[in-house]
Amino acid sequence: MVLQRLLPWSTCRTVFGSAETALWGLKSIKRSCLNFCTTICEDVTYKELKNLLKSKKTMLIDVREPWEIHESGKIPGSVNIPLDDVGEALQMNPKDFKEKYKEVKPSKSDSLVFSCLAGVRSKKAMVTAVSLGFNSAQHYAGGWKEWATYELSEKKQEN
Repeated sequence: MVLQRLLPWSTCRTVFGSAETALWGLKSIKRSCLNFCTTICEDVTYKELKNLLKSKKTMLIDVREPWEIHESGKIPGSVNIPLDDVGEALQMNPKDFKEKYKEVKPSKSDSLVFSCLAGVRSKKAMVTAVSLGFNSAQHYAGGWKEWATYELSEKKQEN
C-alpha cells in the first residue's frame, strides 16, 4: 500500500502485474512437474516385477551398496549399480558399461526397474534415469525387504 502511494498507478500495475504473472508461471511449472512424475513414474508391484523378470524384457538395477547385497542378498537377475553411480553409468558408452557391469547397456527406450532395500533410493534413481531420457524407468517400491518376504512365503507354501 505504501508503495502504491509513492509510485504512479501505471508503474504499480506494471510491477505487481509482472510479479503476479511470474508467480502464476511458477505454479504452472510445479503442476506440470507433478503431473509428469505421477504419469510417467510408476511403481512396480512384486507380481509385476516377477513377470517382467520372467519375460526378460526389463533390466532390474539394484542401487544398494555392494556390501548390502553381499550381506543380505539380491533379487535374481538384478545388476548392482549403486545410487551414486546411476547417472554416470547411464551415460557411459556401451563398451565401458558392458566391461564394468557385465551387461549390455540399456537404451533410452528400454524398460528399466530400479530397486533398493525399501524404495527410497530406487525412486531417486528412477528420477535420475527419467531426467536422462530413460522414459520407461520404474521402481520397485517394496525393494529387497518385500521381495525376500514374498519369496520366503512362496517357498513355505510349496513345502
